Amino acid sequence: MAIIISDETLAKAQLTEQDFLIDLACYLYDKKRLSMRNAQALASLNLLDFQKELAKREIGTHYTQEDLNKDLQNLGISL
Repeated sequence: MAIIISDETLAKAQLTEQDFLIDLACYLYDKKRLSMRNAQALASLNLLDFQKELAKREIGTHYTQEDLNKDLQNLGISL
């Protein structure tokens, strides 16, 4: 699916195409509609830069106890 947003509309919103995609990706990540990886790809940013964009918007990462346990298991650490 393609969505066409005119340059005029972006200008009225004072956004570049890249800014719009970053905003959209952050919004969808915050609403748990996209994973970190998928939102990062939509924003066309590397992981660190996307995390910085989330921090600017005061959006926390969705990192659960289950994620931590899985990471620890992958590292061979047991509690």
